[in-house]
Amino acid sequence: MLRDEFETPGDRDPEDLQASYQQELAATVDAQGVESVADETGVAEETLQALVAGESPEMTLEEAAAVLATDPDRPDADFLVADARDILLMGMSQAVLDVEAVASGIDGAMEAKEIQQKVEGRYPMTLREYALLHQYIESKK
Repeated sequence: MLRDEFETPGDRDPEDLQASYQQELAATVDAQGVESVADETGVAEETLQALVAGESPEMTLEEAAAVLATDPDRPDADFLVADARDILLMGMSQAVLDVEAVASGIDGAMEAKEIQQKVEGRYPMTLREYALLHQYIESKK
């Protein structure tokens, strides 16, 4: 989602990585304005206000990408989502991991089929799930 913006994601825990994503989202919302981001993305103002307040509201990868895309210096949301999934898929390829190995490595937090569907974009992925997968895959590279 944010290629090269977070140092050593594999050396961090998933919660810390998710918090870093949320800080970046909060900075974007703060810079662009809650109402403006809500109008442009369809993300609830309450969710955006929670981000700015330092809370961890539940968000999908698509919602997070839409928020980031409100920054005129960033690519559009579709690109950001595709890039985020690409990071996972390329990481799995580089680490020689299949979805069964990832499911086992994240202690069954998600089933292999569920991981595959989420990484391929056939099923929504939360930011928390993305952080979990991103951290684990990067730690195996």
